[in-house]
Amino acid sequence: MMSMGMMLNMLFWIMTTGFAIYGVILLIMKPFENKSNHALNILKERLARGEIDAEEYEEKKRLLKD
Repeated sequence: MMSMGMMLNMLFWIMTTGFAIYGVILLIMKPFENKSNHALNILKERLARGEIDAEEYEEKKRLLKD
């Protein structure tokens, strides 16, 4: 039968390995999130600053979504 120390040690290493795998997955997935919305966010900022009007915004938005 396993002693309490061995069980805690095993649990510690299982959790450490799980967190490490989770961290690696987050690092791998980070570059892929919100790339499609980046151009649209810039377009919204330009509209908010008044650099473009609503008609130009809608035209460029339509082009980005196609």
